[in-house]
Amino acid sequence: MADGLSRELIALRASRELSDGMIVNLGIGLPTLVSNFIDGLDITLQSENGILGYGNILEDDFEPDFINAGGQPVEILPGASFFNSAESFGMIRGGHIDVAILGGLQVSSIGDLANWYVPERGGGSIGGAMDLAVGAKKLIITMAHITKDGAPRIMNECSYPLTAEKCVDLIVTDLAVIQCQDQQLTLVETAPGISVDEIINLTAAELIIDSNVKEMSL
Repeated sequence: MADGLSRELIALRASRELSDGMIVNLGIGLPTLVSNFIDGLDITLQSENGILGYGNILEDDFEPDFINAGGQPVEILPGASFFNSAESFGMIRGGHIDVAILGGLQVSSIGDLANWYVPERGGGSIGGAMDLAVGAKKLIITMAHITKDGAPRIMNECSYPLTAEKCVDLIVTDLAVIQCQDQQLTLVETAPGISVDEIINLTAAELIIDSNVKEMSL
């Protein structure tokens, strides 16, 4: 099997789902990279730690107090605002976030999400992902298609504790783009060099194969 997409390319593909005028929340980890691929779009990024209107992740010449929810320093754009957690989660729970892009550990065949706790490792904590998963108008999950041990992450049923039920709209992995609609999973795109059969073999849940399935354009 050919190599799948890098983390940066997963973020790039996820960014293609965004359009002008959207309010978008990017989860901790891989999703934060999406902020580096939205130049030219009129998008407002919201961070649950209290920023509305930030831009790229910065690696030098940054203000250490201006950070996203993952603790990464970010560019503050003209017109940005700052607020406390109560106001931030009021935005999320009030349905004012158009798209949330979160990382995932497992997704079920009906769109359940598990992304906060791995039982065999211990640790983990319940956080803002639970509010975002049910509060955002659209939820995109970005993750590796399989674990480091080769086990599928897209399951008939999640074996890890759930973050939220029936909440996922789209999954972008290093191998595929899968749409979750009407509690069914449909393969709509494959990563370059990855065949439909390879994706089926690495997915535990049943996949519907779109009649127009195509290779990702990156």
